[in-house]
Amino acid sequence: MSGGTLSSDLARPRSLMRTLDAYIRLARPFTLLAPALGMFSGGVVAWFAVPAERLVQPQALFSTLVLGSFAAALLNAGSNALNQVFDLDIDRINKPERPLPQGELSPGQALIFAAVTGLAALLLAALCSTLTGRLDTLALFIGAAVFSVLYSAPPARLKMRGWLANATVALPRGTLLKVAGWSLVASAASLEAWFIGAIMGLFLFGATTTKDFSDVTGDAAYGVRTLPVMHGPKAAARMIAPFLFAPFLLISAGALGGVLHGNLVDLLFLGAISTIWGGYVALLVLSDPESLTRSENHPAWRQMYYMMIFLQLGFMLAYLPHDSVKRLWHSLG
Repeated sequence: MSGGTLSSDLARPRSLMRTLDAYIRLARPFTLLAPALGMFSGGVVAWFAVPAERLVQPQALFSTLVLGSFAAALLNAGSNALNQVFDLDIDRINKPERPLPQGELSPGQALIFAAVTGLAALLLAALCSTLTGRLDTLALFIGAAVFSVLYSAPPARLKMRGWLANATVALPRGTLLKVAGWSLVASAASLEAWFIGAIMGLFLFGATTTKDFSDVTGDAAYGVRTLPVMHGPKAAARMIAPFLFAPFLLISAGALGGVLHGNLVDLLFLGAISTIWGGYVALLVLSDPESLTRSENHPAWRQMYYMMIFLQLGFMLAYLPHDSVKRLWHSLG
């Protein structure tokens, strides 16, 4: 074997690994945990909230939750890729290290990735709907996919339209996601499911702006009218601050009002901790709005994401019967 052939053979795996790494970064894996966990949590909540309305057998519960969670992660990965295709010029300014501005992947490759992951997500959602015998999960996934396209792609490109952009993110990734998780095991025609979804959606309605502060330069250059671009960092911070904590007051209200059927003490605790934590994040945002424009991963953005994960886990634990938690704890010990 010649030296040239050997070098070529060694180069191919390295090139393949670089391409794989580029696709992984295109998907933005850190952002996939919250939607996957949201689906799983939503299903667990429904299982214990409405035991008389369960649509899947106990032995199929875990596999159904895993399928739904994987579908949510895939749909979110496709949405991330689609957004990067249509934000390529903006990302050359705001996020030049991403795979498309770096030339590691072409826009065509990213579009194919978005289409494949999106289609795979819908197929898994259809499978989940087959398991429950209802179209709820598939319909909610189709709705979320449509919102993703409307947000990123022309001619709608709703991400350019201020509060409407926030709503286009909050509705599918907050409200519809939680209801879709519920629909994995019970009918989506549930006040409780939509009430929980509304809490998550209201939080994201404001919190989604935390990622826009650091993108002001590129967004302004290409006419993307985010709240920081339209109103400046200080005014935008004041606008979103209430959404970072006020929605969580609804957790306690729902628990006391009989809308939420989890453990009352757990739900009150979840509402209190979330409100306090959200208030802290709001203070972070308000204390120095200009600092948000200088860092893509500002502490406020990271805290917002950690809160999403905490809420998904918190709702799930609040609905688990305490004897089930004890048995799980003892089995782990």
